[in-house]
Amino acid sequence: MADVRLTDIRKRFGSLEIIKGVDLSITTGEFVVFVGPSGCGKSTLLRMIAGLEDISSGELTIGGTVMNDVDPSKRGIAMVFQSYALYPHMTVRENMGFALKFAGMAKEEIERRVNDAARILELGPLMERKPKALSGGQRQRVAIGRAIVRNPDVFLFDEPLSNLDAELRVHMRVEIAKLHKALKSTIIYVTHDQVEAMTLADKIVVLRAGIVEQVGAPLDLYDDPNNTFVAGFIGSPRMNFLNARVISSEAGYITVALASQPDVKLSLSAQSSAAKPGDEVSLGVRPEHFRPAGQGDADLVLDVDVAEHLGNTSYVYANVSPDERIIVEHEGFRSADSRDRLTVGVSAGSSFLFDSAGVRIR
Repeated sequence: MADVRLTDIRKRFGSLEIIKGVDLSITTGEFVVFVGPSGCGKSTLLRMIAGLEDISSGELTIGGTVMNDVDPSKRGIAMVFQSYALYPHMTVRENMGFALKFAGMAKEEIERRVNDAARILELGPLMERKPKALSGGQRQRVAIGRAIVRNPDVFLFDEPLSNLDAELRVHMRVEIAKLHKALKSTIIYVTHDQVEAMTLADKIVVLRAGIVEQVGAPLDLYDDPNNTFVAGFIGSPRMNFLNARVISSEAGYITVALASQPDVKLSLSAQSSAAKPGDEVSLGVRPEHFRPAGQGDADLVLDVDVAEHLGNTSYVYANVSPDERIIVEHEGFRSADSRDRLTVGVSAGSSFLFDSAGVRIR
């Protein structure tokens, strides 16, 4: 069993607290992604699980065993870093088997494990090459193979794709997903790229300033965010937020008017006690949820700033007012251009409402 449990985990550097009481359960075979902006604590949390950073307080268990003071080599984990860190004078085969050889494992067992990992990662034709003869993606596969041969209970990945170009990142995302499907291993993966998180994870942990903002399946976070931070971080392009004011709150509906266009009013299903007339709120609308004029519950008039036409879809960057800019995604806006005026529909059923503190009004 490779369950991982974090109970009130904290990390302090002197008086500065970096990780602020994280509680998290990861079940055997789960692919969990830690995501958040730079400096949120995701890599520090991963390194605490690996044993590369001390735990200031709280409890970490792997497979039911407390690991707080256990040496990293005895935690049953293998880590893949952003840097490939391959030995330049060794072949692929030698790089993958070096740790096992250093540990005194029998030559036959090393060969078996290395060959099994090479088969899984399709490294067969590259086994006698040295790192300088490999592409970036091939080097990363060797680094992953070096982790696989250790047969760990838990794989830890610390932004493994950040050194690759865009096309290769897409390819390696597929390879890592296939690897998880083949090995059925517990994987904890750190990235700042929410696209990687959405495409790879069984469960996403969204972190901000050392605090877990929300945990859930990718589409659950996309469809049901708890606050403006999660709503704005999950989804690409990010969610639009429009300033609004509560007009009325009754019978399970809150009616709001946009601050920039007060004639635009929407009634959203929500607890009537959650907001009162006059309250300042934010209306959240994802770029893909705008509709052509007349097909929503209200129409919004925009001044187009820039239009990006990508073939299958278009992104329109527009101004609702001088102080509010939004992004609209739609297949039908190919003719939109800068200096155009565009009218789009907004649907209450696909919009979100947040209070002045950024907390979701449900």
